[in-house]
Amino acid sequence: MQTDHFDTDVLIIGTGPTGATAALALATYGINAHMVSRTNWLADTPRAHITNQRTMEVFRALDIEEELYRHATPWDQMGDSLFTTSLAGEELARLRCWGTGDARKGDYLSGSPCELLDIPQPIVEPVIFKNALERGARAAFNTEYVSHIQDDEGVSVTLRDLIQNREYVLRARYLIGADGARSRVAQDIDLPIEGHHGRAGTIYVNFRADLSKYVEHRPSILHWIVSPHASFGEIGMGLLRAVKPWNEWIAGWGFDISKGDPELIDSELTERVRLLTGVPDLEIEIITKSIWYVNQAYATEYSRGRVFCGGDAVHRHPPSSGLGLNTCVQDAFNLAWKIAAVIKGDAKADLLETYTQERAPVGKQIVLRANQSRLDYGALHKAFRVEGAENPVVAGIERLKSPTPEGEAAREALNQALELKNTEFNAQGVEMNQRYHSSAIDESEESEEIWDKDRQLYLKATTRPGAKLPHAWLIDAKGMRVSTLDLVKGYGFTLITGLSGTAWDMALKSIDKPCLRLLQVGDVIKDPYCEWQRRREIPESGALLVRPDGYVAWRCMEAVQDATEATQRLEQALDSILLQ
Repeated sequence: MQTDHFDTDVLIIGTGPTGATAALALATYGINAHMVSRTNWLADTPRAHITNQRTMEVFRALDIEEELYRHATPWDQMGDSLFTTSLAGEELARLRCWGTGDARKGDYLSGSPCELLDIPQPIVEPVIFKNALERGARAAFNTEYVSHIQDDEGVSVTLRDLIQNREYVLRARYLIGADGARSRVAQDIDLPIEGHHGRAGTIYVNFRADLSKYVEHRPSILHWIVSPHASFGEIGMGLLRAVKPWNEWIAGWGFDISKGDPELIDSELTERVRLLTGVPDLEIEIITKSIWYVNQAYATEYSRGRVFCGGDAVHRHPPSSGLGLNTCVQDAFNLAWKIAAVIKGDAKADLLETYTQERAPVGKQIVLRANQSRLDYGALHKAFRVEGAENPVVAGIERLKSPTPEGEAAREALNQALELKNTEFNAQGVEMNQRYHSSAIDESEESEEIWDKDRQLYLKATTRPGAKLPHAWLIDAKGMRVSTLDLVKGYGFTLITGLSGTAWDMALKSIDKPCLRLLQVGDVIKDPYCEWQRRREIPESGALLVRPDGYVAWRCMEAVQDATEATQRLEQALDSILLQ
């Protein structure tokens, strides 16, 4: 077999959040990427929608953040989560969500330069995809993955053109399987999957109807309906989710999976939507209707040789906690720079093994978290019901409003149940506290990390290796405010030191490695707020080595003034993280 010709550097199966982000990042780094999809276009249903701060940081690093802001429901419109008897009916409770409440907003603002957004998948995917193509990536739709054969130098992938019904082979250095929860690539490389599928079932109806009368005065993209008409299933409540405020929605409710898939009849679905909205004569246009099952499965390995999988191919879970698209994007961002570094000759091929080491634990974490978030609705379900009553939900609502000891106990139970849901709706820690432990992280001089607050709820900003670089506002040469994250974006490693860290500048010059650059805070870039000084956790003449994905790879916790010592320390660090 001829192995000295490649049709592309990286072939990507799938054009969803994982595939498109991988292509965008690779193209940004100057690597040839080619995407294929068996479908005719991108996402056609508004599945994922919550885009968290870490994912927005990825999009900021890839220079598409501002474009997404223009298309999204902004942070201040995402609002509380409401619990009502119907959209037009009685309101029972509210939960401040996504850091918009007074008690948490400061945490979110200080933790990142980015806001959260609500942007449905059919909107976010085209933005990522378009930018990938504009930067040089290629794509082919109506093209199906068939099989692949890999060798020491590359991967030969057989594809099928579904329009002409012909097969052909593309040769690539690497293959990425971003082909979803039924990934054929993951099957072909026999990735081990733990957990189980089909734990519970949900019906979704995507519909158009003007419901602004019931929402505009209390903006909220998520409404939970406590009603006898939606009191079944694992969550025990109905859902109304705004897709495009306030005239496109998703209605959702659970069903008994032991009875098989229910028949989706438009007239019956329309009646159910009317019951959930509380508007008996509501005119609706059904866009799509679907059934999906709750999965709890994750891969323990993400690659075999030159073939890698990411996104839903390796972690499958419900949308609770809004972690799906976010984790897909972050998988791709982690993998892309590593492939680029190896192709460019800036890193050893062993670096690619750290993709599994770093992302598989995250995948397992978010699968368990998303499923736990569903189970945590049990306390709310219980607070809204009186078991054994003729109509448990009606009796439960009456009890909540009752000026009796039983009513008081029910209201306290509701309070505790709402508090528990902060681990889904105000979980900045879940979204931002990911820690990497791999051979691309040098933790040799680090002690065990101590968490002083709830790790799920609160972000702990730190410069310790394996953590995301903390955000701090600095001032550039034009007097403009700039985040620390903005100063490390793009391909390459950034060595951060302070004004007295001249030894590190000399060390970089002596090593002369093109993928390394210096950021000396206090020189051209100023720290007038002293935010960075308070967050850097190293002396001014110490140093941080930050990877292209914004994660700290190594740090020197000691003041270093001697260039020879700085060079020796830096060379050892580069060798330990596979860059030498």
